[in-house]
Amino acid sequence: MDVEILSRIQFAFTIAFHYIYPPLSIGIAIILVIMEGMYLKTKDKFYENMTKFWVKVFALTFAVGVATGIVMEFEFGTNWATYSRFVGDVFGSALAAEGIFAFFLESGFLAVLVFGWDKVGPKMHFFSTLMVSLGSMFSAVWIVVANSWQQTPAGFHVIGEGINARAEITDFWAMVFNPSSVNRLSHVISGCWLAGAFLIISVSAYYILKDRHIRFAKSSIKIALVVVMIASLFQLFTGHRSAVGVSKNQPAKLAAMEAVFDDQTNAQLYLFGWVDSENQKVNFGVAVPGMLSYLIGFDTNTKVTGLNSFKEEDRPPVNIVFQAYHLMVAIGFALIAISLLGIFFWWRGILFKQKWLLWIFVFSVLLPQIANQIGWITAEVGRQPWIVYGLLKTSEGLSKAVEAGQVWFSLILFMLIYLGLFILFIYLLNEKIQHGPEDVDSIPSEIGHPKA
Repeated sequence: MDVEILSRIQFAFTIAFHYIYPPLSIGIAIILVIMEGMYLKTKDKFYENMTKFWVKVFALTFAVGVATGIVMEFEFGTNWATYSRFVGDVFGSALAAEGIFAFFLESGFLAVLVFGWDKVGPKMHFFSTLMVSLGSMFSAVWIVVANSWQQTPAGFHVIGEGINARAEITDFWAMVFNPSSVNRLSHVISGCWLAGAFLIISVSAYYILKDRHIRFAKSSIKIALVVVMIASLFQLFTGHRSAVGVSKNQPAKLAAMEAVFDDQTNAQLYLFGWVDSENQKVNFGVAVPGMLSYLIGFDTNTKVTGLNSFKEEDRPPVNIVFQAYHLMVAIGFALIAISLLGIFFWWRGILFKQKWLLWIFVFSVLLPQIANQIGWITAEVGRQPWIVYGLLKTSEGLSKAVEAGQVWFSLILFMLIYLGLFILFIYLLNEKIQHGPEDVDSIPSEIGHPKA
C-alpha cells in the first residue's frame, strides 16, 4: 500500500479508537448532573452514593480518552504536513478555543468532582459536576466546528499558492457557524448522550439479572431511560437536518449515501441493498419511491443531483458510504424502539419483569458505539476525495518526506499500544462493575423506595 492509504488507515484507526471514550464521558456526565441534582433536591443519600459510583466510571473513560487523543495532533504534523499548513490558521483558533473554554473548564473542576465529596459543600460539588459536563460538551463543540469547516468551509480566504497555500480566517463567527456545524454538532452530542446512557442501562440491567444492587440498578435505568428516549428522538430530528444540509452543501456525498447515479426527481429512498458501482445499480435493494426527494425538500419533485454530474475522480466510494449510512439509520431506529419499549413497560409497572428486554439492555451498549463509528465513516469517506471540501484533496495533504515503511511501523506500534490500553480499560471497567456501588441499597431513603 502507498503512503496515502497507509496514512489514512493510521489516522482512521487512531481516531476511531479514541472516539470510543469521549461519547461515553459526555453521556455519563449529563446523567451525573441529573443524579446529583436529585440528591440536592431530595437530600436522599442514596442518590449521592449512586452518583459516586458512576463518577468512578466517568473518570476511567475520561482518563483513557485523554491518553488516546494526544496522538492525533502529532499525526497532523508527521503524516499530513501540507494539510496542517493549509488549515493551521483555522484549526489553531478552534483548538485554542477548545483548550481555553473546554479543556481547562473540564479538567479544572474534575479533581473536585472525583475527590471533593468531603472537601466542599454539596452545592459546590454539584456546580463542579455541572462544569465538567459543560466542559465535555464544549470540547465537542470546537472539535466538531473544526471538522465541519473541512466539510463546508466558510469565513476565510486562501493566501499563497501551491504547497504554500493556506486558509486564513476573515470572519471567525462565520467559520464557527459554517453551513454544517450546528446540525452536525447537535447530531454528535445526541449520539454521545446515547453512548453514555446506554452504558448505564447495560450495567444496571446486568445487576438486575444477577439480582445485585437492585434498588441502585432500577433507579439508574429509569434515569438513563428518560435520557435515551429524548436523545434517540432528537437524534432522528438532527439526522434528518444533517441529511438536508448534505443535499445542499455536499450533493456528491448524498448521492453516495443513497446510490443516486443520475439527476432525478421523485428519487427513491433505499431501505437496504448492495451497490454495483460499475453497472450503476443497487442489487437486492428495497426502496420507497419518491421518499428521498420528499425528505430533503418536502416535495417529491425535488431534484436530487446524481454522481454522474461529477467527474469520476471527484466521486466518493459509493458502496461503503451507502452501507455505513443505512446501518447507522437502522441502528438509530433500533435505539428509538428500545427506549420506547423501556418507557412503555416502565409506565405499565412491569419493566423489571421483562428478562428478554433486560438482556437486550445489557448488549445495547454496543449499538450507539457502532452507530457513532459508522456515522463518522459516512461523513469522512463521503467527502472523499477532498480533505477540505472543494479546496484541497486528500492526496495533496500528505507530508512529502514520509515513507510507507515508516507509516507501517508506527501503525503497528499504535495498534499494539491501543490494544493494551483497551484491554486495561475493559479490565478496570469490569473490576468496577463487579465490585459495584458501596452498599447503596442498604441506605434508608428519606422519600421512600421507588416503585418497580
